[in-house]
This record gives sequence, structure tokens and C-alpha cells, in this order.
Amino acid sequence: MNDFANRDLTNFDPREEREWFHSHFALAPSTLSGPEEPREILSATSHRPWPLPNTHWIMTQRWNDLLFAHWPIPPAQIAPLLPANLTVDTFDGTAWVGIVPFWMDQIRMHRWPEIPGANRFPELNLRTYVREAHSNLGGVYFFSLDAANPLAVAAARAFFKLPYYWSKMRIEHCDNREFLYSSQRRFAKVPARFRARYRSLGQASDEQGLEQFLTERYALYTADKGGALFKGNIHHLPWPLERAEAEFEVNELPAAHGITLPDTAPLLHYSRELVVYIWAVEPLPLPKLKTAAAPVPVVKPT
Repeated sequence: MNDFANRDLTNFDPREEREWFHSHFALAPSTLSGPEEPREILSATSHRPWPLPNTHWIMTQRWNDLLFAHWPIPPAQIAPLLPANLTVDTFDGTAWVGIVPFWMDQIRMHRWPEIPGANRFPELNLRTYVREAHSNLGGVYFFSLDAANPLAVAAARAFFKLPYYWSKMRIEHCDNREFLYSSQRRFAKVPARFRARYRSLGQASDEQGLEQFLTERYALYTADKGGALFKGNIHHLPWPLERAEAEFEVNELPAAHGITLPDTAPLLHYSRELVVYIWAVEPLPLPKLKTAAAPVPVVKPT
């Protein structure tokens, strides 16, 4: 492990990180360049399953050094955990649960100034894939999202209705594309720890059908405590995925949310970085209630 391993994101500027990578690994300039211009990203829509919203995006982020770890799950195990009006989305009859550790930066609200201390932090999410009953549009449903920044946690819960948790988190860079990642949820009634080492194999992934199903998602669904359902549109360029390896030392997230993972190796992908645009969540039609049958008259005793 090199001298960069003990530097964490709470005290480190990503611009310095990229300079460090460049000096130690002689990365190509194209790898180190900043994100594409917003107009460039927002005009690239041919890969999307539906058009961009007519309204303006409200937030942009860059997601870095991301691992997709996915396990196949019987749909019958996932369905009872979903809000009303969401159904399990399957690939060849199988549902999937994903755990996704990464760190984000370049966080910016549209026409808002940057929030001090909330522009760079790790995040870890537990997710599955769903369809909304009225539109049949696919998207992501998050069982949980852990973040190291309490301001971001509070804002995401308030404005995006998402189940964020404040966690103690750390990423250690072992080299250019190998990472030690740890998370421990604060004030949790049920343990929700995660520790893993993951690395890119430096080879582009070619599993087009399944990997697109798992990663090319342009909406999220969430519900509030009253059961109201919300949809949030997102946009990004297609994921640049690479094959990956990982060892999971501790993984308590699924059990903390009522999910039992199979005793099989997960499907793994790595992505270096991706810029994402996010729209405000919008309420969806209320779940349809089943009409009660006509009451059966009670025969009075004679």
C-alpha cells in the first residue's frame, strides 16, 4: 500500500488526487480531464428509454471509483419489500439486488451557490430494480443510501424523500484502481457495516444485455412514510464499465433491510467516473385501493 492509502476524502481535494495519480501512474491527459460540458451531456439522449423532462435539472454530481456488485434474488423475496404500485423488474425472470460503493464530488445545485463542506463525500447504496404500475417505466428503488456527510443526508431525506443514513465512512486508495472501502452506520438499531476491497481489471465489460439492465437506469422511485410514491428523473451518458474483482469482509446491509443474499459470487463492474444530472422528485398517482366486497347481512337470532 502506497503513501496515498491513508488519505481520506474528508481532507483531500480531488484535483490534488488526479495530479497525484498523474505523477505516480502517468495517466493519459484524457483520463484526467474534467467532465464534459453540461450541454454536451444533456444533448446526448439517443441511449435513453424516454425523453428528458421538460423542466430543468436541479442538481449535478460526479460519481467516482464506483463498484457495482449484484446478486440474483428470487422476485418473491423482493416484492413484499416494495411500496404499493411498484413491481419487481426482472431479467430472464430473476430480480437483482445491488450494493454500490463510490465517492462523489462536483456537487452543485442549479443556480445555487456551493454548500461548504457538502461538495465531496463517500456514498454507499443498497438497491433493486422496479417498474411503476401506471407507466410501466423502469427505475431504481433504494432500500438505503449511506453517506458520510450529515448535511447531505438531511437534505436528501427532506427534498428527495430518500432513505439516507449518516455513516462513518472511509476510502483508501491502494493504487490507481484498487480501493479499500468501509462504512458503519451511526446510531443504527440494526448493525449495518460494510467493508470491502475492490479493483478494476482494466478490461472493458462486454456483457451488454444484463449489464445494461443493471446500470442504465434513468429514474429512481421512492415513497414517504405515508406511502405516497415519488419519481425522480436522472440523466447521464452510458456507463463506461470495466470488469472488476472484490472481496467482501463485512456486508450487513442486505440483512439490515430484510434481504438474504444467495451464497454465490456477485456480478462485478467498476466505473472510473460519471457525471449525473438529477431532477426534483414528483408525486405519482396514489395506489389503487381494492374495493371491498358488499357486506353480508347478519341473520338475527330468533
